[in-house]
Amino acid sequence: MEASSAAAAALMGGVDYAVFAGMLGVSAAIGVYYGFCAPASSADEYLMGGRSMKTFPIAMSLIASFVSGVTLLGMATEAYLYGIQFSYVCLGLIISSIVNALAFLPVFYDLHITSTYEYLDMRFGKSVRILGSFFFIINMVTWIPIVIYLPAIALNQVTGVDLRVISPVVCIVCIFYTCLGGIRAVVWTDVVQSLVMFGSVLVVIIKGTVDVGGLAVVWSRNVESGRIEPPLLDVDPRVRMALPSLLVGGLMQYLYNAGVNQIMVQRYLALPTLTKANIAVWIFTAGAASLILLSTYSGLLIFARYFDCDPLTTKVARAKDQLLPLMVAESLGGLPGMTGVFVAGIFSAALSSMSTALNSMAAVVFEDFFKTFFPRRQLSERQAGILMKAVVVVLGSICTALVFVVDRLGSAVLQMSMSLSSMTNGPSLALFTAGMFFPWIHTKGALAGGLTSVAVMSWLILGGQAYQASGDIRFATKPLSTAGCRYAFDRVHNGSVAVAVDYQNSDVWSGYRVSPMWYTMIGWTIMLVVSLLVSLVVRPGEEEPRPGANLFSPLVRRWLPVDPLEKSYKTVEMRIISTEEERRKLKDVD
Repeated sequence: MEASSAAAAALMGGVDYAVFAGMLGVSAAIGVYYGFCAPASSADEYLMGGRSMKTFPIAMSLIASFVSGVTLLGMATEAYLYGIQFSYVCLGLIISSIVNALAFLPVFYDLHITSTYEYLDMRFGKSVRILGSFFFIINMVTWIPIVIYLPAIALNQVTGVDLRVISPVVCIVCIFYTCLGGIRAVVWTDVVQSLVMFGSVLVVIIKGTVDVGGLAVVWSRNVESGRIEPPLLDVDPRVRMALPSLLVGGLMQYLYNAGVNQIMVQRYLALPTLTKANIAVWIFTAGAASLILLSTYSGLLIFARYFDCDPLTTKVARAKDQLLPLMVAESLGGLPGMTGVFVAGIFSAALSSMSTALNSMAAVVFEDFFKTFFPRRQLSERQAGILMKAVVVVLGSICTALVFVVDRLGSAVLQMSMSLSSMTNGPSLALFTAGMFFPWIHTKGALAGGLTSVAVMSWLILGGQAYQASGDIRFATKPLSTAGCRYAFDRVHNGSVAVAVDYQNSDVWSGYRVSPMWYTMIGWTIMLVVSLLVSLVVRPGEEEPRPGANLFSPLVRRWLPVDPLEKSYKTVEMRIISTEEERRKLKDVD
């Protein structure tokens, strides 16, 4: 194994680099085409594709946006260490898609908006709009470096691909085609990259299954170790993965990620009709669930290969996210180009996530910040295009630089950055829930609820992460063994990484052990409760927006008050904005 590990450093041969370079070249070529041969003629064209995109490419872009290299590596590690419990989150994903199609998507579609945070302006005013936009930008700027860094460092340590070379190359290519081609280039590169993702995962699974002796061997070894098991029916929120947390927590998490997140909604709204957007939602759901299940199986496959010689304990894999690249290095290393396919697949996931995030941030900066702070400044189409491209370049460059900051500062900043999304996901989802479902929540209530929720979630999440990093909180893993290792390793200092039972230092507050699956739900609940209480106690401002019925979910419109003499913050105009011309007029007035 030591020899095998050493050989891994030189595993990327000429054919592998050619395959990887080919994926980058195709992505760049698409950007050149849409930048010079079919350039966007307006801001709406650059950000929304003229709202005339096709369903299939948008659906594939949604899948690519949803799945990152962190996801592919992380879910395989999850199954290796903890079993298949997380895969039951697919049920929560399906439920969230139903809720999204019925409750949220019709509202966004009726308003003909570009940024989801325009909705918050219409419903609550500019202050809430800026708050939601700020949450999104901070989330993306701290998330993108992780999306690039984790696949790069994992592959660096098992294939020899230099982090300091590959990270800027990947980022520059991504910034290039996103800047030039706008959403059309992003969507079509996402199509290519999602196909590469699926292809690379399937290649790894098929070859790996053959290597260990077939599907029956994979199944039996994982059943015997307890990794394949029915869903755990436990309502204790401190249980790391159980069916209630996966259903409820998964519903809320994916409702944010796929229901109100600017990255996803911007693509739904690039389609010409709501019917096509709903079709895209269901294609996305099927594709995302498939990748979750395939990645889970790859984790079971890793265990079937190393069931009697755990590479984490022996330090052949120096980090958990290196398990899948290690298996690829040993399984596909003798086949020219196959390692390159896997590397291209992992970085395709990273590229698609970064490009969609940059394009969405350009939309948010232009629509929510520039137009809000400079309402009287009218830009020509050329000036607007230059501004949005500059945003892509500047924010892309910042994210590229932060990759090296993460590398130098190590795991502490890494854990903190990965936790930031959980701090804002629940409050952000609750802002839209409050707007669409609770007519009596006003601006002051929404602001108080959002800020309170972020503060409480920051305290809860950072506290839990700190105790986990120090070892004061540990979660039980499935059994790991080194009984069959055929190579020497330091058995004295290399103790098993397996944890027999959940552990918590007696000095640690039990609330810090709450499963991360509940974070979005907790943040959502805190925001709504505080918003409702403040809205009942504090009077609304004199300039409180008077929301029309089109700002509320179709599920509650029939219950809205229609009496014009109602109190101002409960008044609802029942006229639905339904025609294209009315939507455009509403946006222009705003």
